[in-house]
Amino acid sequence: MVILTLNCGSSSAKYQVYDWEEKKVLGNGIVERIGENISTIESNMPGKEPLIRQRACPSHKEAVELIIKTILDKKGGCIKDINDIKAVGHRVVHGGETFTKSVIVTDEVLATLRELSPLAPLHNPANITGIMGAREVLPKVPHCAILDTAWHQTMPDKAFMYALPYSWYTDYNVRRYGFHGTSYLYTAKRASTLLGKDPKDTNVIIAHIGNGASMCAVKNGVCVDTSMGLTPLEGLIMGTRSGDMDPAIIPYIISRTDMNSKAVDRILNKQSGLLGITGQYIDRRDINDGVEDNDERCILAQDMEAYRIKKYLGAYSAALGRVDAIVFTAGVGEMSPPVRAKALSELESIGVKVDMEKNALSKSRNCETCISADDSKVKVFIIPTDEELVMTEDTFALMDGSYDVHTNFTYSFQSKDYVNKNREESLPRDLERRPGLEKIIVKP
Repeated sequence: MVILTLNCGSSSAKYQVYDWEEKKVLGNGIVERIGENISTIESNMPGKEPLIRQRACPSHKEAVELIIKTILDKKGGCIKDINDIKAVGHRVVHGGETFTKSVIVTDEVLATLRELSPLAPLHNPANITGIMGAREVLPKVPHCAILDTAWHQTMPDKAFMYALPYSWYTDYNVRRYGFHGTSYLYTAKRASTLLGKDPKDTNVIIAHIGNGASMCAVKNGVCVDTSMGLTPLEGLIMGTRSGDMDPAIIPYIISRTDMNSKAVDRILNKQSGLLGITGQYIDRRDINDGVEDNDERCILAQDMEAYRIKKYLGAYSAALGRVDAIVFTAGVGEMSPPVRAKALSELESIGVKVDMEKNALSKSRNCETCISADDSKVKVFIIPTDEELVMTEDTFALMDGSYDVHTNFTYSFQSKDYVNKNREESLPRDLERRPGLEKIIVKP
C-alpha cells in the first residue's frame, strides 16, 4: 500500500511516496514553475541520481498528473500501478480555530478552508488548488488535509490573544495561530521517547529553524505557546521575514516614503530578516562563510538571529517552569553548529550547559544527537524533523478509521524501537564524513 503526500505552494508541488507495509520512502520530488510556460520536475529515489524533466503545467492538476506519470515511469519511477496509491495527504497551512486535527477532505471541508483563506492568502489558496487538482487525477481514493495550525489549538487564551480590541478576535479572527505544527508534533513525541517519558509528563522547548523559523513551548505534551502569530511573520528572525518588530514602524515608513501598506508588507515578508541585514544572503552557509571572512553585516545577522532565539529560550523556560529538553530541528537547527552555539551560550542560569565539541560534531539529517554537557540539567537534542511521516500516518489512520487528536493517538515514531529505514541506510556516509559523530547519537 502506498500513501502519497503533497505540499502545494503557489507555483510548486512537493511530493513523497511512502510504502506503508515496508515503512519506507520510495521516492520524493518537486514540480516547480507551475503556471509558467515550462515547469520542471525533480524526482529522487534512494540510491539513484535525481531525474529532472520539463513539461508545461498550467495548473496544479497538470502538476499532479506529471507527478503520477513520473512515479510510474519505468526509468525514474518508484511504483508500478497507480492503483497502489490508496490515499493522499495534503499539507494545509491554516485551519483557523475550526480544525484541531487532520481531516478527510470533503466538499464541506474545502468550503471551510476557502472561508479561512483571508488568514493565509499566500498559502491556503495554493493548498486548496492542489487538493482540487489531485482529487481530479485520483478521484477514487480518500484525500486528507493535515493542518499546520492544528497542533497549536491547545494554547490557552492568555497565550493566543493579542491585547487589541476584543471585537477584532470575535469579528475578524485576529489571534495567534502558530505554524510548523507537524514538525512540532514529530519532534515533541520523539523528545519524549528519547527522554523515556510519557508525552503528558514532558516539557520541551522546540526551535524549528529553517528559512522560515519559529519556536514552541510544549508543556505536558501539548503546545502552550509559539512564536509565530496570525501569520508566519511574527517571532524569530528568518531568511526573508523580519520577525518581531515595533508595528509603528509601518506607518512611520509609509509617511516617509511613497510606499503603501502592501509594499511594506511585501518588504517585511520578502526582503527583511537575514536578507535585509546582509543585503544579499539568505542561506546560513553563505552567512557563516561571511562570518569567517569577518564580514560585519554577516556577523551582525548571525548574532541577531541567535540572540532572538536565546530570548525566546529564556521566555519559554520561564513560562514552562520546568524544562526537560531543548530541541533544535529543521535545516538550520539540524545543520548549523554556529547558530546553535551562539543561541545556547551562557544559559547555565536556566540549567542549559552545552558541550561545544558535541555541538560542532552534530551536523546530520540521519540521526538524533545530544549536544548538552553530561552535567547539564536540561538536555539539548538535535532531532531531524519528519513532517511527511506525520502526514502519512495521519492519512493512513484517517483512511483506516483509527485516527484521533494527537493526545489520544500513538504514532509509530513514539516507539523506542522505531527506526527510519531511509535515514538508517544513509547514516554510514555521515559517520564516515564526521568522525566522532557516533559518540553523540542518542537512542531511547
